[in-house]
Amino acid sequence: MIWLGVLALGLVAGTLSGIVGFGSSIMLMPVLMLAFGPQEAVPIMAIAALLANFSRVLVWWRDVDWRANAYYCVTAIPMAALGARTLLALDPRIVEGVLGGLFLLMIPARRWLFRRGLRIEAWHLSLVGAVIGFLSGLVASTGPINTPFFLAYGLVKGAYLATEALGSMAIGITKAIVFQRFNALPLETVGRGLLIGASLMIGSRLAKGFVLRLDADQFRLLMDLLLAGAGLVLLWGAFALPH
Repeated sequence: MIWLGVLALGLVAGTLSGIVGFGSSIMLMPVLMLAFGPQEAVPIMAIAALLANFSRVLVWWRDVDWRANAYYCVTAIPMAALGARTLLALDPRIVEGVLGGLFLLMIPARRWLFRRGLRIEAWHLSLVGAVIGFLSGLVASTGPINTPFFLAYGLVKGAYLATEALGSMAIGITKAIVFQRFNALPLETVGRGLLIGASLMIGSRLAKGFVLRLDADQFRLLMDLLLAGAGLVLLWGAFALPH
């Protein structure tokens, strides 16, 4: 029954994250932490998220902004390795609490940037990648933090989903390598991650029709709603779930 519930939630989470580019980890992590414990939940989610991001890249392959992705990944990959190594020595709960508050602050910050027409250049994404790469190594998901910066660069809908997913996939591979290197990724954990990831992939494919029907304003509004939900769930996970 636990697995049926997890896989059903994975299908819903995969569809939702396929529409807005994040959300699967936010929805699944509390359940995974209760079912498998905090220490195993992060590697499981890393494998599952890797498959979910791969699915989004396949769906929106023609819309990838390769230049933006290159600037982002050049710093995000090494910093993700550092963050994942740090995770093995730290309790990520405090970090998740801080990120939850940050996600909520991102909503007015993104709207403030958009009203003033502020844009960022591709090279700015290297700075973003360094910070988010390290944080991604510490916690299960930092996808919502990417959102304002990729939108400020000018990416929306398929271009945003594909480019963000490709960068997140590079971070996910880095985390998996680090976890394996330090024996934090046993075969049982890999199997669980692959099974959950399969449900996320199906959901990602189902999401394409929804995205094509959204206009840019609707897409941004949906982003804000998910940012609010992500922040509240992270805060709940950090302070309400048993340690």
